Amino acid sequence: MVSTAVPEIQEMVIGEAVNARTAALSSFHSLGPPDLVHLTKVHARTNAQEAGTYHYVTGIDTSSASIAAYLNTLTYSYAPGEGQLWFGKHQNWKIQTGVYCCYNSLSRVDLRVRVHIPGSVEAFVIDERGEKHKATDQIMLETYLCSVIRAILFADDEDYNITAYRRFNPLPNREAEEKFLDAAEKLFTKGWQLGSELEVQVPTLLSNNLTATFFKYLEITGRYNEGINLLEKLRENEPDFAALLARVLLDMDEEVKAVQLLRDSILTSPRDPNLLDLQTRFCMSKNRLDFALATAKRAVNSAPSEFGPWSRLVKVYIEQHDFQSALLTLNSCPMFPYQNVDLHRMPVAQRMHLPVPTDGVLQDIIDDSIPGENENTNVDPALSRLPASSLRGTFAKAYDLLVEIVHEIGWDMLLKYRSKVFIMEEEYRNLKTETNGTKTGKHNRADSNASQVAVNGTSLSTGRTPEGSVMGDDDKKDMSAADIVKPAQSVDAELVKGSEEHHPASATTEPVVSASATPFRSKRLCERWLDNLFMVMYEDMRVYTLWRAEFAHFKSQQLPYNKSLREWEILGALAMRLKHTEEAAEAFSQSMNIRFSARALKGLLDIYTARNEPTNILHATVKLTSYDHRWYKEFSPSLIVAIKRLVREEGSQKLRNMIHGSDYSTSVIELMDGYFEMAKQFKWPGYEDDDDGK
Repeated sequence: MVSTAVPEIQEMVIGEAVNARTAALSSFHSLGPPDLVHLTKVHARTNAQEAGTYHYVTGIDTSSASIAAYLNTLTYSYAPGEGQLWFGKHQNWKIQTGVYCCYNSLSRVDLRVRVHIPGSVEAFVIDERGEKHKATDQIMLETYLCSVIRAILFADDEDYNITAYRRFNPLPNREAEEKFLDAAEKLFTKGWQLGSELEVQVPTLLSNNLTATFFKYLEITGRYNEGINLLEKLRENEPDFAALLARVLLDMDEEVKAVQLLRDSILTSPRDPNLLDLQTRFCMSKNRLDFALATAKRAVNSAPSEFGPWSRLVKVYIEQHDFQSALLTLNSCPMFPYQNVDLHRMPVAQRMHLPVPTDGVLQDIIDDSIPGENENTNVDPALSRLPASSLRGTFAKAYDLLVEIVHEIGWDMLLKYRSKVFIMEEEYRNLKTETNGTKTGKHNRADSNASQVAVNGTSLSTGRTPEGSVMGDDDKKDMSAADIVKPAQSVDAELVKGSEEHHPASATTEPVVSASATPFRSKRLCERWLDNLFMVMYEDMRVYTLWRAEFAHFKSQQLPYNKSLREWEILGALAMRLKHTEEAAEAFSQSMNIRFSARALKGLLDIYTARNEPTNILHATVKLTSYDHRWYKEFSPSLIVAIKRLVREEGSQKLRNMIHGSDYSTSVIELMDGYFEMAKQFKWPGYEDDDDGK
């Protein structure tokens, strides 16, 4: 069931939204923004007064005929006196023209389809200079593939939670699937031009947004045989696709074939980082950490500038409980700045119209009126300013690795390992004072208490001055990007194990140092970003500890412990970051007790999935699907995968009976039946062919 409610943003000046998009084309560096639909309306009676509105959309087939059909459906939504209300009143407008804008990330042009209602359909492209060109068949093919990639990758991306955004299923039938696979096969070798995930520094043939979309498609549909057939064709001309083929085989539990393919391919290409990284993951899944360690080191040596292999090596060390090596390896990870998504600034809107669907889905699920508090008020500043929540890309992944270490050994032990492998500021100051002869007598050593070190002492990082003080803003401005993010070195035994650094062997050049300097030979300088992550984690741990202590105190005194909805959401996210799932579930549940919270319910769904609680997973999915429907979102890969898992484990007939036996309205049941249509289309395991839907 697709919502007929259409969100609208009304312009101050007709056409300024399209003009703003044209001006921003040269700034797009990856997949580009969602598709833009601009409508010009005239007064239904006089045909004189005009108004310009627009909304965003993904999941629409970008052929001229399909776009014209979509714009035609909008004429029914805006039919005077019949369609949706216009700011609470019946429509007095009719659509005169519509312009559909879709960005082509391969050719760096924007496809425009202008439809006059009634009348002609014109398709053309606009380049980065604003010049108009003909829309060729190749351009149309590329644009279609880019639109499907955005529809799949943007669907659950929090960075694209923009106003007036409709999300549709880009693969509603078998014909659409075949069209996507055909386009992917023709353009797979150009995938590196489409950008990549945040953790990939340089997009490659095998690591890019097209391959990410391809594997997301396989995860949703389970059509692994089609994926194998496509990759076998590509592999005939490009042997490197063996890594993707082996990954698909592993995903479909064909481990023997996958291992054989990995072995043969690595013998042919022994330095392929994709093959080595996949082999490392497989060895870790079989708990053969000795094999995993060897292949992880080889993967890092093969791709020393990429974060992925380094993070895998850190995970191997964590599972081996070699936390000293894990910290040293984490310190060597190549980090690169987070690039903002391709969303450009739009002109100030005259007003916005965000209608609620009239199909009754929300009545027994969500109180959409949301009375009472504003979520941005009544929030403790200590909670709203937690820096960890804003981490992105490689820094977020590195923080997760640091949390894994803390989860294994605790905060105090982490700080002891830190002081053991990194040069601390006080150590450096003491050594400098001693070598300069400015201090006599016995030097005071750093406090051995690890918690005290966290408050009073920090490691000497590459982002600090030689004196150990934090750089000022003027100093930072003078530093280049190369100074901030040091290039990673190749892994060797001394780097990973933290052995002595290499020093010139000549006695004439060997500096004379005191005995107290000897420990520095086996220590490293802590990178500035890692030093900052320690402080970020300290702040998380501090707030979490205060919360739990405060909660225990109120509980012991039998007093109510009250927080605002937004505070409970933040506390739940904090507990999830620190891997305290029980406390996270408690906080999210408290948030849901105040009123419906999509943030909290998404967190609970993750917890229910980890606990394998089918009933809770199903009811959480029902509510989130209804919430998405209210905000014009008809496609969510994460929810589809959750239902797919339930169908596999419980069977479609049992799930259908659970939904029909609940107190949900007819509209909600109809909405959920869409998942069973997907199960039938994709032939998910657990779907009964004789299911009659009753």
